[in-house]
Amino acid sequence: MTLLLGDTAPDFEAETTEGPIRFHTWAGKDWVIFFSHPADFTPVCTTELGYTAKLKDAFAQRGAKALVISVDSLEHHKAWASDIEETQGAAVNFPIIADPRRQIATLYSMIHPNADAKVTVRAVYIIDPDKKIRASIVYPPSAGRNFDEVLRLLDSLQLTDGYKVATPVNWQDGDDVIIVPSLQDKDEINRLFPKGYKTLKPYLRLTPQPNKA
Repeated sequence: MTLLLGDTAPDFEAETTEGPIRFHTWAGKDWVIFFSHPADFTPVCTTELGYTAKLKDAFAQRGAKALVISVDSLEHHKAWASDIEETQGAAVNFPIIADPRRQIATLYSMIHPNADAKVTVRAVYIIDPDKKIRASIVYPPSAGRNFDEVLRLLDSLQLTDGYKVATPVNWQDGDDVIIVPSLQDKDEINRLFPKGYKTLKPYLRLTPQPNKA
């Protein structure tokens, strides 16, 4: 099964380090950062989960929370958590799914046999409150992810949901944004963007980020 942007994220039941969950119920009205790691007790994953734990407040400010999965057992997850806290200075504060039969990982296309049939790749899904997949990123098992980029992407999705804008290359929260080309009525543009805008080309119009003072 290949999941595409706009698809409904499949529901599932799972055992986690914080007890059993049904995914859609657990997600509620939050955004979910759902990601896989290749294996417990591995160095790159240890750094990733430690950093994710430090982002809990940043996620919460955005109405989001993390959910993690690998094909290791619940006992392994719980034992590994102490290593993460010891080496990364942050206790794991999100559920880690145990998926030893690879059912959920397969459902979410997290097993790539030509890369390694025994582990999950470093997949990331950003899932919105309507349970729609809004973004996905896939890294090989060897490359650690940039979770600051995950936050930036989440900021962009939430901003562009609320305003008729897109975010340009290397955009950071607070930078100018692009008025979508489909918006052509000048009166509407002036109403929606009272701070004004700069036209570089008819299709490329920059305006200050509308939800910033």
